[in-house]
Amino acid sequence: MALQAGLWGLLSGSALLIGALVGWFVSLSRRTVAAIMAFGAGVLISALSFELMDEAWRHGGFLPVGGGFLGGAAVYTACNWLLALRGARHRKRSDKQVRGEGAQGGDNGAALAMGALLDGIPESIVIGVSLLRGGAVGLVAVIAVFLSNLPEGLSSAAGMKAEGRSARSVFLLWSAIALSAGLSSWFGYVAFAGLDLGWIAAVQSIAAGAILAMIVDTMVPEAFEGTHDFAGLIAVAGFLAAFALSKMEG
Repeated sequence: MALQAGLWGLLSGSALLIGALVGWFVSLSRRTVAAIMAFGAGVLISALSFELMDEAWRHGGFLPVGGGFLGGAAVYTACNWLLALRGARHRKRSDKQVRGEGAQGGDNGAALAMGALLDGIPESIVIGVSLLRGGAVGLVAVIAVFLSNLPEGLSSAAGMKAEGRSARSVFLLWSAIALSAGLSSWFGYVAFAGLDLGWIAAVQSIAAGAILAMIVDTMVPEAFEGTHDFAGLIAVAGFLAAFALSKMEG
């Protein structure tokens, strides 16, 4: 079962590499990239609302789940702030000029890699933990993470190409991040196996808080900059798609 968790995480993480390949070899308009980002944000918000928070509340109650939710967001925000100082503030942006804003001496490669890890680890752990709830992976969670990873790889690869980075370095980076997603899912299953549902609910709520903070800090700005008044509508479409999948799965 632990191996299965790792494979599901690797599948969702592979979207980063797929997105990077598309972003590198296919010339997409910034509006298209932003629309995909908006849709992915809506999908993730739906997943954390119905797959994570609602499930966590049923098993853990409001106070521990609420505390975990705020705590996860606080930890993510603190780490993201530190990485922003190192040049990874706009790691999901496809526009070269925007990506360079606020970075001392341009984007730092190590900070970009750490930023991608920071974004992906909570999502991947959730996939591993979902197997602990009933022996079957949360399909909506996997789809949500996969769809949210596509625009991240796409926009970041397009931005790195505009900065003059080599294809080898870009694809090695995203391959490593995709592999780390599989390892995080494996860890999520192994580390929390045997815990009661209350503890698993706390882990879910912490991850949900980190994911929501990530959406607002890194995905929403790119989505709005590229689509402007249509960002909300596209995000709602993504939310509805994931909501429908969750009801079909249930």
